[in-house]
Amino acid sequence: MAGTPETPRAPRRVRIDPTGPLLVDGPVEVLMEDGTTAVSDRFVVALCTCRRTRTPPWCDTSHRTRRRDDSGHRPPDTGTDEAREPAPDSDPDPDPAGEESAG
Repeated sequence: MAGTPETPRAPRRVRIDPTGPLLVDGPVEVLMEDGTTAVSDRFVVALCTCRRTRTPPWCDTSHRTRRRDDSGHRPPDTGTDEAREPAPDSDPDPDPAGEESAG
């Protein structure tokens, strides 16, 4: 209606998880870098923060696994994965060839 003040909307809740996505109360519209808009009608959406998702801007849980490159090295930490150190006397990769030893 013309001339009536707009009803204020409740603020959106955003939950930050340092090991996962941003959880945003929906529905949402996300303005992408290329100028397109991604829209979701869900009541909560997960926005990717690790930049590994195959469905940007939505989280596809790619942050849960960290792949090794062909040399066997892990990619640099992005700050989204929990740092876990192996026990001092354990081999961090006991079977690099992926084969079980015959015994």
